[in-house]
Amino acid sequence: MGLISLLQSNPTAFVIIALALVLSLTVHEFAHAYTADRLGDPTPRRLGRVTLNPLAHLDPFGALLLLVAGFGFARPVPVNFANLGRWGMVAVAAAGPLSNILIALVCILLLRVLPETNLGDTILGIVASINVVLAVFNLIPIPLLDGSRILAGIFPNTLGRSLMEFERLPYAFLIVMGFILLARGPLSNVIGTVQGWLFGLAGV
Repeated sequence: MGLISLLQSNPTAFVIIALALVLSLTVHEFAHAYTADRLGDPTPRRLGRVTLNPLAHLDPFGALLLLVAGFGFARPVPVNFANLGRWGMVAVAAAGPLSNILIALVCILLLRVLPETNLGDTILGIVASINVVLAVFNLIPIPLLDGSRILAGIFPNTLGRSLMEFERLPYAFLIVMGFILLARGPLSNVIGTVQGWLFGLAGV
């Protein structure tokens, strides 16, 4: 179910979730761009992606999918892996999910130490949950996701080559989207388990 269904039933929740998604996706893509820039690839900076301006990272079609289908994506950060090397590629790919994990942990910590308020707890809980979803989802080792790029860097001459060749196929995006749709149930279970573990670990 997409976010658009919340607009009439619960406008406050719609605004909170929409803003949390914009924040989380922006930080995720910025982390990719910043890491690549620091490791010597000028591509993200040249294209204006080393910024926390959401307009530089949000994808109109990906945002539309979030509204109507409940999942979507931001604009991938273009990088030149030839400038990064094998482990640079791993670092850039891992930076996005790690940024989301950091945001989630900060929110969970704040839930523990700040006085309880309905609105504050709701906002922190939503931001934490969304960032856990983004981190776990992007670490799935399928093409076009960060998990695939991490594997490609770790195993560049075998699995990595196959994954990169698949990503160059003209219909790769449609195949991956189809897989995500078909596997939404199991993926949701995995994400829910990780969320429950993190929140339980923090005692919230």
